Parts: sequence; C-alpha cells; structure tokens
Amino acid sequence: MYASLAIFTVKLNTLLLSTSYFSERFAAMDIDQLYTTKARVLLHGLMWSVFAILLFISYKIAYKLTGVESLLLTLRMTMNNMTVFYFFWYLLLPKLFTPKRLLTVLLIVMSVPVCIYLWMTVNYLISIAYAQVGFEVMNGELKGVVSKAAEQSITEALGFRRVISQAFIVITLLSPFSLVKIVFEITKMYSKTLQLQKQQLELEIQNVQIEKDFLKSQLNPHFLFNTLNNLYGLTIRKDDAAPEVILNLSDIMSYSLYESNTEKVLLERELAFMKNYVELERMRYPADKPIVFHITGEEYDSKLFIAPLLTFPFIENAFKYGLKRMKDPFIHINITISNNTFFFHIKNDIDAMMEKREFGGIGLANTRKRLQLIYPGQHELTVNNDGKTFDIHLKIVLSK
Repeated sequence: MYASLAIFTVKLNTLLLSTSYFSERFAAMDIDQLYTTKARVLLHGLMWSVFAILLFISYKIAYKLTGVESLLLTLRMTMNNMTVFYFFWYLLLPKLFTPKRLLTVLLIVMSVPVCIYLWMTVNYLISIAYAQVGFEVMNGELKGVVSKAAEQSITEALGFRRVISQAFIVITLLSPFSLVKIVFEITKMYSKTLQLQKQQLELEIQNVQIEKDFLKSQLNPHFLFNTLNNLYGLTIRKDDAAPEVILNLSDIMSYSLYESNTEKVLLERELAFMKNYVELERMRYPADKPIVFHITGEEYDSKLFIAPLLTFPFIENAFKYGLKRMKDPFIHINITISNNTFFFHIKNDIDAMMEKREFGGIGLANTRKRLQLIYPGQHELTVNNDGKTFDIHLKIVLSK
C-alpha cells in the first residue's frame, strides 16, 4: 500500500509542475466570457474607426483634399472593406469547411476572387450613388475619380482585366483586417486549448488525489477493531458463525486492498463486498436493530462493471452516525439493478444534536468527484439531510 502511495505522490507532483506560469495566467482568461456582444461591437467599431481616421488623414494630407471629399472617399473605402470582411468571415467561410482538408483549402482559395469581385462591385455602386447626388473630387491627383468610376459600364468596371489589375490593391487593403481576425481567432483557440488542458489536468490531479485518499483509508480502523473484537467473542464461545466471519473479513480485506485499485470492477464483486461489510457491521448491534440490506434485480448481466467503493462512504457513514437515536433508529439500504442501471438508496437516522455539516464530509466530496470523473453525464446523486434522517439516492448507468 505504501509503495502505491509513493507512486501516486510522484504522479501528483509531476502533474502539478507540468503547467507553466504563463499558460496558467493565459488559461485563466476566459475569452468567451470577456468577448461579449457589447465588447465585440466596441472592438469592431474601434478597428474600423482607427482605419477610417488613418485613411481620412491620408486623403487630407497626401492628396490635399477638402474635409468633405476626404470624408466621403473614406466612407466609400470603409464600406467596401466592411462588406467584404463580414461577408467572407461570417457568411462564406463557415460554409467552406468540409471533412476533407484539401477540399476546404481549395474552396478558400477559390473564394478570394469572389471577394475581390464583391469589393469592386460595392465600390462601383457607391461611385454611381455619389455621382447621382453630384459629389465629385474637384482638385488634386484624384480629380474626377468618382465620375470616371461611375461612367464605366458594368462589364468595364468588373471585367477580367480590370479585376486582375485591382486584385493586389484590394488584397492589400483587406489584409490588415484579416490579419487582426486571424490573430484573434488563434488567440481564442489557444486560450480554449489551455483551458481544456487545465481542466483535464485538474481532473487528473483530483483523480490521483482521490485514489491516494482511498488507498490510505479504504477501511475504517475502528471497523477492523470492532470486527476482531466480535470475532474474539465468537471464538471464546466457540460459536459456529466464527468461520463465516473470518471468511467475510478476508474477502473484504482482499477486495479493498487489491481488487478495488482498478477503475472498474465486476458489479457482482462490488455487491458481494457490500453484503459482507453490512453483515460484519450488523454483528455490533442487537438483533432487533432495524438494519435492512436488500438487492433486487440480481438477474442482471454478470458482465456489468462499476467503479469500486463508490457507495462505501455512504454505508460507512450510515453505521458511523446511524442507529444512535433512542427511538426508532434504522439503516435501510436498497439496491436495484434494472436495464443496466444501478440504483442505490440508503437512509438512516442521525442524532438531532449532530450538526448537519458533520455527516458526509470528505467521503461525500470525494464520491462526487469520482462520479464526475468516471460517469460524466451518466449519473444522478441526490443527498438530503433534514437533521433527523440522512437520505441518499444514486443512479449510475453501467457499462460492460
């Protein structure tokens, strides 16, 4: 047992040291939680505002345009870029991903000309709209740029040669926004990966710690002490039940020390352990004490498996805290196996003077963790404590 504890301690220390400080800090940032709808709108607005301001300054200083001319040309360019950006990243790209990686890459490459045509189409339509309202650049290098664009026919504006000549310019204009989007998506993906790794690491640490705790205290020493005392009394009286008690105790020790160290055991072995434990505990009390242990559905599939000692803390606590009242003490344990599902119900009295938080403790917390680790989405655990009785219902979908 101590060798196993040493191994588990080494595993625990290795897991604790495997995550760097930077990764822990980055994983702590839940980008999905930070990147709310309001934050998304603000960040997108900031991105386009920065672009528009820089473009406006460029038109104003480099091309010596008036404020109105700079503003309207900035608006046209911003609308072009926004249309293509949102069309590609939010409408087109999600539909291009297929199970075949090569086909996905090919579709993305083919989407580039589509985006260029879209950019030039929007630019052409806005130029026509500007011309209709009488807007034109009157001075500088861009003099007459609006009318020149608007006077083109659609075949001239979107012809193959025209698209080829403008492709590099369009790609250059869209690249900064796409780069920002790519960097953000990579950051978000990396954060999620770190969070998943952190969660997995925490679960592994909990699992190792739980296994360590169970190795240290699988059987209450008081239980062994009381059983040996009872066995001593039986041998003094030369009671015929003594050999059976020895066999039960031997089977319990063998199961808890050796068989239960695996993740899953045969259900019939777990039930045998529970029966033996209850029978040995029953010896400590008078025959009139209402200790009920009942199993139904024993015609279950003999190949069903269950995590070992899941219900042991509940049974142990029932005998530790139950049967204490002077009036109507009881322990009722009912187990049903139906449709490959394990139903466990235990109910016992508790001393009214005992604080509610005392019952359960570490054993209950560890059992919850083990259930979450081993049976995620396949178990239901309900614990009720009204100060007079402790009532537990556990349901587990078993595997073969």
